[in-house]
Order: sequence, then structure tokens, then C-alpha cells
Amino acid sequence: MPSWTDTVRFAFQPVVNLTTGGVAALEILARPESGDILAQARRDPELDGRLAALAIRAAARRETLLPLHVNVFAGTLADLGRLSALLREVREAGRLPWEVMVDVGPPYTHVPQRALLDAVAAVRAEGFRICADGVGDGDVPLRLLTDLAPELMKLDVSLLSRPAAVRAMRTLCEQLGALLSVEGVETELQCAAAVSAGAQLAQGELFAPPSRLPSADVYVPALSRSAGAAPRTGPPVRQFVRPAALLPATASASQVRALLTGSPEVSGVLLVDPSGIPLRSVHRSRFLLSMSGRYGHALYADRPAARLGDPPRTVGVDATAWEVLDVVADGDRDRTSDDVAVVDRYGRCVGVVRLADLVRALSESRVEEAAGLNPLTRLPGSDVITGEVDRRIAAGRTFALSWLDIDHFKQVNDGAGFAAGDELIRAVGRALQVVASEATRVGHIGGDDFLVLTDPDGLDPLAASALDAPWTVGGRAVTLSLATVLCAPGSVSDHRQAAACLAPLKEAAKALSGASWVMGRAGRPGHEIRRGTGATPWEPYGETLTG
Repeated sequence: MPSWTDTVRFAFQPVVNLTTGGVAALEILARPESGDILAQARRDPELDGRLAALAIRAAARRETLLPLHVNVFAGTLADLGRLSALLREVREAGRLPWEVMVDVGPPYTHVPQRALLDAVAAVRAEGFRICADGVGDGDVPLRLLTDLAPELMKLDVSLLSRPAAVRAMRTLCEQLGALLSVEGVETELQCAAAVSAGAQLAQGELFAPPSRLPSADVYVPALSRSAGAAPRTGPPVRQFVRPAALLPATASASQVRALLTGSPEVSGVLLVDPSGIPLRSVHRSRFLLSMSGRYGHALYADRPAARLGDPPRTVGVDATAWEVLDVVADGDRDRTSDDVAVVDRYGRCVGVVRLADLVRALSESRVEEAAGLNPLTRLPGSDVITGEVDRRIAAGRTFALSWLDIDHFKQVNDGAGFAAGDELIRAVGRALQVVASEATRVGHIGGDDFLVLTDPDGLDPLAASALDAPWTVGGRAVTLSLATVLCAPGSVSDHRQAAACLAPLKEAAKALSGASWVMGRAGRPGHEIRRGTGATPWEPYGETLTG
């Protein structure tokens, strides 16, 4: 009688890096030829654990070097406490546990949460990484999702129609240090929405359907990320991680040569200790050049490949792209094309980044950013500020959004000339930038109007720099008006609502004479006058301009 294992086949679907366009991993999907073994696996933890182990065996037969994703029900983990069969199969396949992502999927209802969290901790201790699968289309509680602290979170594509929910998930990922992936992507429109939402990874029929053979041949539309999406310190290195080619530190030069000649897409090999910590880095071109010399094969073939390697360049998984460039710049110029190993908090390699990917992305980011700058002040426009407002709303942060302009600016221009007016605008922009803290964003939205987003404790320095400075044009004093709305968590739903709360405060500030500052709170009536008195008519420029 045939075993149930004879009726199960496995398919491989690429997980695509939306920044580099390369394949980051392969998800292994069970495809029973008859019966409903997946429904049985949901009820039988031992069977589910065995399926995960067989998925690794199927990948080993295909000799793929890519990282792997295997699926396990949450109930399976809670019941078994660990995945012993999976660990044995990974070791027998010659793979390392941290090359395997365990996709923990629903249902979560009736799963003992403490038992699940203990099991996740045990699986993590063995080196496996954890993915929360089916978020948005399953029943995982948010508190449990946070406690799981997954390295990857997979959103169902249906959630893209609810941007606020996606933004909240992205913020949660940032807080947990997790990557965000969207699964089930079938159209270019969905792919664009995933990129816009800040997802780093995606999978679905658009890129490549599940196939019996592992494939790195995928279709990725030409997409561009918003210039305002990256933090000021640069995009995170997680966006650029490629799979690493790993071999034990004891590997011979012949073993490294066989890997490189059999995998032309591999640019280098990392030699790691039993814990997965990189010890040596073998660069493809330099290694093959040494081996192809007159006596190269005779000299090195049976000797440790580490002799032909270099000390690895490493960065933490939380590093930014700029920090990677610093590592490259501080090193030997002959090694600028070497891969940089990305390591987790234990020092274990989770992948590599290539300099070309970083330079390309940073260059595109700079071009897009420059295109959005105001040509007069070189400050970003409203899109960058409003995008950051939405991120702070999603993160549940209290913030202050301020509008600032120059009083009676038309008369300033008419009386002193547009060149003097332009110089005044530039000076105001410089003053705002000088007092801006790391949590402050300054934007020039056109004419003499500025937007400033900051934390509440940054308001007093902002007001002092704008309102206490002795602004003059042509010997005549000029004043500024400032309006601020304080937004507590839950008081506004998006940047449009915050802007609507700011509009009446702007009018109130303009109704005051002299340097003025009006402050209000979103969702509450009235406002506080911090600076300024009753309005008086503006005395137009006349003979006093030069006088």
C-alpha cells in the first residue's frame, strides 16, 4: 500500500526582493496529488511537522542554494514544542538552520499562546527564523503578533485595499525590526501598491507561479519608491539583502570552486563556523584567478579555501545603506566589489549586500529627492512632510504640525523687489533648518509658506528662531506668523485631517499684529495666543523703504 508521502509533491515559489528585483528565497508549497492531506495536517501536528521536513528534502534534491521558507500551522508548533524532524532534515541536507524561515500560519484560535511563544523561542534558539504568515486574512491577535516578534511578516494582498491598516503593519514591522512582505500579488497595480506601502518583499503569480523546479527567473515591473519613504539616515540594509552562498570554514578550495562554477550568479562565498558566523570571505574573481594559475589547482585544490579568502566585511541587520558604504570606503580599495555580509544580533550571517545595489538605489533616491526640492530653499515640498505625518499617525505618536509665513509678503516684494524677497525666504528656511532636531522635518510648500513637523518639545526652539530673530528688508522690520496644531494619538486619521485642523489656526495667527503664534489641539475647539496682539493695518512700503 503506497505511503501518504508518495501522494505529495512540492512546488517552489520565489519570494522577490522589490528593491533589487532578485529572488530572496523560495517558499516550498505542498501539493498533494490526491486527498486533503493539508486538512489532516492542520489536525495532526506530527504530520504537519513531517511535511515541513519533507519540504526541505525536496529542496535538497533540487540542489538550490537559495534560502527556504517552510509552512507550519501555529497549532503544530504549540503542540510539538519544537521541530525536531525539520532540524534533522536541514542538517542532513547540509543546510544551516538560519537559511530556513518557518512560516507560522493560522488558525490561531484555541492555540495556547504561552505554549506557542515557548515553542517559537525554542525553534529560534536552534537557529531558525520566524515569519508570521497570513496576516490580514487570518485570526492572529495583534498582541500575539507583537510577542512573536517575527523576522518577517507576510500580508495578504487583500489588505492593500486598506492603506491605513498596511501603514500600521509597516510601522509595527519597523518597531520589531521585521521585514514586510505581500503575498498573492497578481497584477502590476498590486505590486505598485505593495511598494508604495513600504513592503520590501513580495510573491505571487505576477513574479512567478509555483513550479516543480526552483527558479530565479522572475518578472519584476520597473517601480520606483517614493523619495519621502526613506528615513533621513538612508534606507535600511534589509531592503537589499541577497541570499548568501555559505560553506563551512573547513571547506576545501575544490568545494568552493565547484560551487562557483556550478552557480554563475554567485559573486562570492562566505566560510562560516558551526554557529553561522562568517570567518572568511572568498571573492569569486580573485579566487578563480588564483585557482586557474599555472600551479593553482595543484597548490590549492585540497587545501582549506580559507587560505584564499579575506576577513569578511560585516554590518548588522539594522544598519543603513550609508553605513554599508562607510564600511566599504574604510576598507581596501581592491575589495570594493566584495559582498558585505549582513549578520543578526548573534553574529550569524543572514545574507549579503552588493555595492552596486546600494549605489543604484541611493542614486535614484537622490534624484527623486532633488526633483521634489524647492529650487529657492532646497527644502522638500509638502509631499515629504505629509508622508511623515501619516507615518507618525500610524505609529501612534504625538506630534506638532506648524505653518509659518512672512507677514504682508506681497508688499515686501512690491516695495523691496523680488530679489530681496527671495533672500528673505532663503534666510527663513536656513533659520528653520538650524534649529531642526532629528525628529523635525522642515518643508517649503511654495511662496513664503513653510511647514514644520516636530515633536511638542521642539516647538519653543522653533518659535524662538522664527519669531525672535530681527528680520528686516530694506531697513524695515518684517514679522512672521506661526500657527501650530498639536495632534495626540487618535485625534486625526491622516495628514488631510491634520491640515484641516491647522487652517483656522493660520487665519487666527494672520489676524494678529506683529510676530504671532497661535496654537490649538486637534479635535478641540478654540486656540491659545502665544504671541501677538490685536490686528492693525499694514503700512505699505513708500519713501521709508530707502529712507
